[in-house]
Formats: sequence, structure tokens, C-alpha cells
Amino acid sequence: MTENNKIRCSWCNLSNPAYVAYHDEEWGVPVHDDRKLFELLLLETFQAGLSWECVLNKREAFRTAFDGYDFEAIAAYDGKKRQELMENKGIIRNRLKIEAAVTNARAFLNLRLEYGSFDRYLWGFTNGETIYETGRATSPLSDALSKDLRRRGMKFVGSTIIYAYLQAVGVVCSHEAQCWLSRPRPSKE
Repeated sequence: MTENNKIRCSWCNLSNPAYVAYHDEEWGVPVHDDRKLFELLLLETFQAGLSWECVLNKREAFRTAFDGYDFEAIAAYDGKKRQELMENKGIIRNRLKIEAAVTNARAFLNLRLEYGSFDRYLWGFTNGETIYETGRATSPLSDALSKDLRRRGMKFVGSTIIYAYLQAVGVVCSHEAQCWLSRPRPSKE
């Protein structure tokens, strides 16, 4: 797909400026900030069973509803706040996903305590290296990370969701070969 003489990944909807911006500026770019890592984890949780574009279109409403993706605040949400979220028409109102956001925030905090940062935990799975691959929905890496996150109590973190998350935060770079953002594969020495 092309816009402004740039060829993009085939999934990028050129009629949605937010989607084009996400593709061009965020997807596959390595993220090391814990707040941003949590934001994308929360959004991927809500994406389960839906399209990423649907979630992306509600991103700012999620930001407002979930206190700027403040994982410490989210971990402390009580029943009143959860009900408020269920009544928020700007977000995806799924009780199980809202509960998962709170549960996952608590597990995220525990991982930060254990590793010093979620970034260190996550990127430790690849020794800080980006993996370059396309055409997959899961991988041994997403299987292992999914299994470990579930063991630690996280919800809505199956291997497919986690693979999409890894792509979103740049642990896995999956820009298609024809895409202007496709990067040459680093050579192994």
C-alpha cells in the first residue's frame, strides 16, 4: 500500500491517518519506557478478538479512562472505578478485560520489583536484541513469554496477543520486505 510514494505493509489502512502514523512512527520501534510498555500491553489486552485498528481508534479514550496508563493507579482500581470503566462508552466495555487490566497492572508492578524494570524483564528474553521475522502470528518467543506472564498471574496474554505485543514494542520487527520501513537483517558473525 502506498501513500506519499512510500510503500507500507499490506495491513496498513491508508484511509486512517492514525493507523498510518502508528505504522510509520511506532510499530516495530524498540520501546524501553515502562509506561509505554504498559500502555501497549493494556491496549493489546483489549484488542483480543477485535481488530487493532478498532483499539487504536479508541486509544485516547483509553488514555483518559485509564489515568494516562499509570500502572500504579490502575493496580489500585477498586470496584467503583471498574464500574465507571464499564459505563465509559469511549472504550471497549468488557468486564473480563477491565479486570485483566487491573490484574495485569499488579503483575507488572511485581515484575518491576523483581527485575528493576519491566523493560529489563521483557528485553531479557532476547538479550536486548530485536528479532527480524515476518509472516508469523506466534513464535517460540511469544509462547515462552506468554507462559511466563500467565504463570505470574496475567490474563489475556496468549501467545498470539503477546506476539502482536512484541511486534508493537519492537522486540520483533515484522515490516514486510517491500515496506519502506523494512530493515536489513543484521548479519550473524
